[in-house]
Amino acid sequence: MDSDLIDNLRNFVEGDLEAVLALNNAAAPAVNNLTSSDLEWFAEVSHLFLVSERKVNEKIQITGFLIGLKGPGVDYQSINYSWFTSRYESFLYVDRVVVDVSSWSQGNGRRFYEALAGSGSNQPVMCAEVNIKPRNERSLRFHEKFGFIPVGEQDTEGGSKRVQLMEYKI
Repeated sequence: MDSDLIDNLRNFVEGDLEAVLALNNAAAPAVNNLTSSDLEWFAEVSHLFLVSERKVNEKIQITGFLIGLKGPGVDYQSINYSWFTSRYESFLYVDRVVVDVSSWSQGNGRRFYEALAGSGSNQPVMCAEVNIKPRNERSLRFHEKFGFIPVGEQDTEGGSKRVQLMEYKI
């Protein structure tokens, strides 16, 4: 494989905002839509905010991102983060991970999760949720293969979505 096609992971910087926002909102309903203000907030409170990038025709293209929070302790109005906060004394939380279709099946999701798990926070578990309504089969398979186990389910957005809540012991 051409080395220019290998996606590199690095920390999010302010200049990534527009590309990350576009990737996020194109991935709905697998993740909720965000605004620029939402992403700026995540950049301030996240434990780890990574992007993957690839050089394409001499230009750098953002191909994915992960936002990881440490819990509990973030003043975040997410029903899913709150679910984990009420049940775990200490955890890492994958708020969202998005990988562009051009980088699917190239190990970026695994690399994002390994980076979060190894981020030096000494948390016992990494937590995440995946839509089961509408069903995100690709993400469910990824999480199972990575080693996540289901620990609960809940409806969100007035019942229009249902998520499977999962943990991975670090």
